[in-house]
Amino acid sequence: MTDNAEGDSATAASDRDDRLPAETRIGRAALRVADLDETTAFYRDVVGLAVLDRDAERATLGVDETPLLVLERDADRPARSRTDAGLFHTAFRVPSRAALGEALGRVRERWRLDGASDHLVSEALYLDDPEGNGVEIYRDRPREEWPVDDGGTPRMATDPLDVEGVAAAAAGESEEGGADSAALVDRAPAGTDVGHVHLEVTSLSAFEAVYVDGLGFEVGMSGPDVRFVAAGGYHHHLGANTWRGRTTPAAGRGLAWFEAVVPDAAALDAVRDRLDAVGADGGAQFAVEERTDGVTVTDADGIEVRVRAAETQSL
Repeated sequence: MTDNAEGDSATAASDRDDRLPAETRIGRAALRVADLDETTAFYRDVVGLAVLDRDAERATLGVDETPLLVLERDADRPARSRTDAGLFHTAFRVPSRAALGEALGRVRERWRLDGASDHLVSEALYLDDPEGNGVEIYRDRPREEWPVDDGGTPRMATDPLDVEGVAAAAAGESEEGGADSAALVDRAPAGTDVGHVHLEVTSLSAFEAVYVDGLGFEVGMSGPDVRFVAAGGYHHHLGANTWRGRTTPAAGRGLAWFEAVVPDAAALDAVRDRLDAVGADGGAQFAVEERTDGVTVTDADGIEVRVRAAETQSL
């Protein structure tokens, strides 16, 4: 290998160390709730998750034995204040338009739809759970169909969704019948996951200092009051906005924590190194705590992200 090639290799390795690997994904999300029974029933019967484990204080729900959502009963904690940072929505990604149509059927039959949008890269349904936590259920369009800007960043919009077209795509609809004739499907299919988590923050610059400079996500679409960040060119693994003017750290019920899952121990060590560097620089406020399966980062808004390697057992 020539000296020049060695230099190119070192530069490439350095570039990789500065950002998360493309295989990075969101793992579980956890919510603190007052009524565990009612909230569990919502995510089971409306979102379509299966109850994987349950006791008096905690429920774990997911798909195909894969945990996606943890509900922790915390009735003594106050409700989230109107000024508190925290969750905008947890976004459950289904693998097809048919599965999105099935979710729409459950929402129409058992709950209420608050919004529906075509984001060019995806189609999405919006609703709130019984305690006011935002929920998105969406499906991605094939990646080769995503519009991109001149720099290759996925371009998104908020256009009206073809709701009836989504309903008609639901599996089990007869050729003769309309969308209302589709059989109600109780469970989200295999391949459903948490595609992204969208946060309400007090400062976008503070969000970037932790999640971009520290964790290593890359900034995608952004505006004066919103940031989308991702790994591997995805449209967003995390969103952050200041639309409602949140001014105080998270303190009440709602988002307890969420996971960012990196592919291996080396990627996790790179996250530790970046966090150490940002912390030493003194420009960002956050706390880092070692866990058996990775690290926990708590940002200045009191939002907790647990970073672990995919090869470790989630705890």
